[in-house]
Amino acid sequence: MLNDKITVTPKHEQAADVIIDFMGEEIKPKFVIAIGGEVGSGKSTLAYALAQKFKKKGLRSKIVDLDDFYKIPPLERKQWRRDNGIESVGPDEYDWGKIIYVINDFLEDNTSVMPCVDLITDYVDEIKTDFKGIDLMIINGLYATKIERADLRVFIELTYYETKEAQIFAGKEDMTPFRKQILEREHQMVQALKTGCDLFFDFDANLDKYHL
Repeated sequence: MLNDKITVTPKHEQAADVIIDFMGEEIKPKFVIAIGGEVGSGKSTLAYALAQKFKKKGLRSKIVDLDDFYKIPPLERKQWRRDNGIESVGPDEYDWGKIIYVINDFLEDNTSVMPCVDLITDYVDEIKTDFKGIDLMIINGLYATKIERADLRVFIELTYYETKEAQIFAGKEDMTPFRKQILEREHQMVQALKTGCDLFFDFDANLDKYHL
């Protein structure tokens, strides 16, 4: 996402080191890492910290944010959800066909055109990426661990109440009753995807530490 705020802290650096150690020295070509978890859990920050560490190792990685792949644009999504009911919130809101298409472009060293949400304007722009020479794809998002092609699935733990607190602190959206219903619904959907993940992190909001 364009104009997103990223603040890397020691806990993200440490978690990135754990992931790299877990992967070992031999990383197969065209490696796909999926980082899932709830809103405000630090998925995009961990993806960025990880990409920077890979860069120092001479490996090129591309971060893909699943929030860029919503079927309904940001300016229309709130009303669309109200019109279609809280049951409409979940993985089906994403264009998985387009996501798979981009992953295949990465695997085949193709040039790909991806959506990119500008968080200032809330418009959906496009970004053109040449995947030739890109070693790893790091996909982060609520339901990223749903991706079958992922070679490594990382899940960041965060309770429903911590999610609400993170949203209020970030000031990204007003915490209306309907927004609380959305967070609770997303919580249910995200927790259902924990099965089959390879690594779990539990970031403490007040301390720079992590847990496996």
